[in-house]
Amino acid sequence: MRNFDLTPLYRASVGFDRLADVMDRALSSDVSAPTYPPYNIEKTGDDAYRISIAVAGFAADDLNVEVRDGAVIVSARKAEENDGRTYLHRGIATRAFERKFTLADHVRVDGASHVDGMLHIDLVREIPEALKPRRIEIAKSAAKVEHLDA
Repeated sequence: MRNFDLTPLYRASVGFDRLADVMDRALSSDVSAPTYPPYNIEKTGDDAYRISIAVAGFAADDLNVEVRDGAVIVSARKAEENDGRTYLHRGIATRAFERKFTLADHVRVDGASHVDGMLHIDLVREIPEALKPRRIEIAKSAAKVEHLDA
C-alpha cells in the first residue's frame, strides 16, 4: 500500500485544510475502519444524493442522525432486551454503532426516513447565488459624434 504525504498541499494552499484532511483520511490505510453497518451512497439527481444504511433490528427511535462539523453522523444504540429468549443462532447484529459521512461544501441534509430496515438520508447540494455562473451585461458606450468646427 502506498502512503502519500500531503504536507506540500498544507503549506502551498490557504483555506483547503478540510479538503486535505478528507484526502488524508481517504488515502490512509486504516485496517480498523468500521464495516458495520453496510451502506450505499447513490446519486439520485444532478444535485441530489442518498445515503442508505442497513439497520435491521433497529427501530426509528433507536437511531440518531446529526449534522455536525460538516459531516452527517449516524448512530444507533439499542437497549438490551432480556425477554427470556434463548437464541440458537443470533445473526442479526444490533450492536451500537456510529458512522460519519463528510459532506462537501454547500451540501445539506434534506431529510431522513426509516423504511423496511433501511435508513435513508437524502442530501441536496445548494450552490449559493454568489457562486453560480452569471452573465455580465456589457455597457455600450455612446456613439462618438464628431463635431466639425466650421
